Amino acid sequence: MLKTALNMPFQDNVSKQQPLPIIIHNRGVLLWILSKTLFISARWPLPYAKLHLYFPRKTARIYTINFNKSERRTAFPSCDFQKFLYLRHKIMKEIHVDKITDTVARLCIEACYNVGDDVKALLQKARQCETSPQGKNILDQLLENLRLAHELKLPICQDTGMAVVFLEIGQDVHIVGGDLYEAVHEGVRRGYTDGYLRKSVLSPITRINTGDNTPAVIHAEIVPGDKLKITVAPKGFGSENMSQLKMLKPSDGLEGIKKFILQTVIDAGGNPCPPIIVGVGIGGTMEKAAYMAKKALLRPASTHNPDPLVAQLEEEMLQAINNTGIGPQGLGGTVTALAVHIETYPTHIAGLPVAVNIQCHAARHSQAVL
Repeated sequence: MLKTALNMPFQDNVSKQQPLPIIIHNRGVLLWILSKTLFISARWPLPYAKLHLYFPRKTARIYTINFNKSERRTAFPSCDFQKFLYLRHKIMKEIHVDKITDTVARLCIEACYNVGDDVKALLQKARQCETSPQGKNILDQLLENLRLAHELKLPICQDTGMAVVFLEIGQDVHIVGGDLYEAVHEGVRRGYTDGYLRKSVLSPITRINTGDNTPAVIHAEIVPGDKLKITVAPKGFGSENMSQLKMLKPSDGLEGIKKFILQTVIDAGGNPCPPIIVGVGIGGTMEKAAYMAKKALLRPASTHNPDPLVAQLEEEMLQAINNTGIGPQGLGGTVTALAVHIETYPTHIAGLPVAVNIQCHAARHSQAVL
């Protein structure tokens, strides 16, 4: 039996006492609507009826079918159906994978051609604070390089990195048209091809290049809302290779954390093309610490952790790193790091994971919200 409901009350020849389970279909998305009436027993004399509600454009189509009487469902009487018609205006937001691919491709190019104003401001401040003539000259060249890359639409560095993509997916978003991860990989493929960016990704075993800088490294997170935030952060391996992770003993404490961060920077020396930004993850598990260290690099440069104790540690470590004298490009000076960003997470009583992810002065990332 088929009935069509637009804005008129729903009428049916089924008894109003007979509960009817309702399912809402929105282009493949299945939602159960809950109500007051429950199927408590399977011993019913008649087969139950199931209603499917489908919204093509703004029309609601309703039809009934039978289902096994042993099924138990939360339901509501058919006479209450009118209450739920408003839900057709609250369907999930849909984002097509083609839009995601186009966005990722654009962000790959933008990130490799530009750095944010926050990083530029720190480099300019470093130029003023640097006491070494050679260090000042290097910082002048770095700033000029950023200007030319932006104006001429050229990569800031020949190492255009491995694409690291962060996805913050609103829980009310429905991705349609294909596979989300494949859409991201295709976006990286197009971006690195259309932007004439170096393809640096290869098999770790055979060392054979994939030819298009894919696959990307993708980190996905479910967040409240109906938006999809995409951040593309190309990561060069001059700095990535200098990063370290260590499972400290709880007895190492705060002093052990400080010592490990500082020693990691000293071991790196001039290899990561300082002045650097240092991302640190403390706590969680091994992979959580590494993830936090990486994500810390996305924070606007020089902003502090909201926890006063962690913010104080960031300042202390920045001063300690700059006191090493490594300087711009490792040739000596007073500015070795532009910022230290630390993120923390509760950990196990038996552990103290600490990860340090070093970022060169070309702290590249670009983001968009769909």
